[in-house]
Amino acid sequence: MIRVRTVKEQGIYKSFSIDGHAGYAQTGEDIICAAVSVLVINTINSIEQFTDDAFTCDCRDGMIKGWEFTSDVSKETALLMDALMLGLSGVRQSYGKRYLEIDG
Repeated sequence: MIRVRTVKEQGIYKSFSIDGHAGYAQTGEDIICAAVSVLVINTINSIEQFTDDAFTCDCRDGMIKGWEFTSDVSKETALLMDALMLGLSGVRQSYGKRYLEIDG
């Protein structure tokens, strides 16, 4: 199962982590893992490319062990994070809670 955890304070994202494997199909053929990876990597790249928001990231073994914003979160980043969560929720709704857990 893929586990997504976000921390928000007063409606503002502070951090998130994503780890695990969906187990929907064999490695290299798991469409849930692929969907989650695309959503997360695109969000990270977009925040880095299109905003000046500062962050730290503990990324290893294909997992986002810890992503933490170290500056105020801009409206643009908040929108990108909301879009990420919308996409992840859509994957979860399509394939079920068995493969993707979302906290926060």
